[in-house]
Amino acid sequence: MLPALAGANLIYGMGMLELGQILSFSQMVMDDEIAAMIKRTIYGIDVNKELMAVDLIKQVGIAGNFLGQKHTMKHLRAEQVQAELFDRRMRGGWEKKGSRDLHQVSVEKAKKILTTHQPKPLEDGLAEELIKIAKSGE
Repeated sequence: MLPALAGANLIYGMGMLELGQILSFSQMVMDDEIAAMIKRTIYGIDVNKELMAVDLIKQVGIAGNFLGQKHTMKHLRAEQVQAELFDRRMRGGWEKKGSRDLHQVSVEKAKKILTTHQPKPLEDGLAEELIKIAKSGE
């Protein structure tokens, strides 16, 4: 977070452990989720009439329930990172879902990606162009 706040636009070492001697797929998916949170934080908070919802605040009032409002549901996904790995439920809910820790969830997601991911094919002619570029550097 600190380098991002200082203006860095590159995160180095995604998935690396032991000073880069080991690459961990589960660590990579953890780092990806953390990077999404950092990116959202760096983006900042828009302050505009729609998002401030002053009329809604007046309508719901102090101690009212904003989570049940259509406005909240409309903007929630864009304004908050929707974590897949980090479990934000209360302990009881987490226990009912199997009490899986971050490492277990990350290993499962990494395995799923490795077994199901289908990369998009390169555009026509691009593979040949990349081979030409690589050979020209030899």
